[in-house]
Amino acid sequence: MSKRQAIISPSLLSANFLRLEDDVRLINESEADWLHIDVMDGVFVPNISFGFPILEAIRPLIKKPLDVHLMIVEPMKFVRELATLGVDTMNVHYEVSPHLHRSIGAIKDAGMKAAVTLNPHTPVELLTDVLDELDMVLLMSVNPGFGGQKFIPRTIDKVRRLRQMIDERGLSTLIEVDGGVNAKTGADLVAAGADVLVAGSYVFSHEDPKAAIHSLKELTRL
Repeated sequence: MSKRQAIISPSLLSANFLRLEDDVRLINESEADWLHIDVMDGVFVPNISFGFPILEAIRPLIKKPLDVHLMIVEPMKFVRELATLGVDTMNVHYEVSPHLHRSIGAIKDAGMKAAVTLNPHTPVELLTDVLDELDMVLLMSVNPGFGGQKFIPRTIDKVRRLRQMIDERGLSTLIEVDGGVNAKTGADLVAAGADVLVAGSYVFSHEDPKAAIHSLKELTRL
């Protein structure tokens, strides 16, 4: 069986906001596969990040597929805006989606890939009835809202359980993990079955961000 290389999606939340153009160009020139964008509203999570005006301003600079994570209470209000910006994957939280099946369909109808995000306390088994419809599941390995938090170890078991659910059905749904990802936790996550690693502080706080991305890119699983 051939090995599968991890997909790396650096999080712009940890970039230098005074040098966003430089940091976006750095990601463009690196081995990163995607660019992860966290949109926060200060309601669903206790913080506010950048919104659509900033995303619109930097969009022409971005050369990587956009992986947008909406940590907001009404994500479906912005499907059209995200599609217009050329977003590849739209992540919505299970915890704010009372009509999740409908939301997944709307995201796909808009021409984007549909992903659902689970907070640390939310079991993967709750996705049983929609897993077949999903392009990706994002597992939060920290409580969402702030960068630089400590990795929650039980996420490894969540990845294994979700991997089993996906493989038993023969699905191509990707498993993405966000929070406290570095070379050590990344290796454990990939070994457990993760496909996509979101890394913010590890990349942008590193003395050589491209080298940090390379260290994650070397992680593989069967």
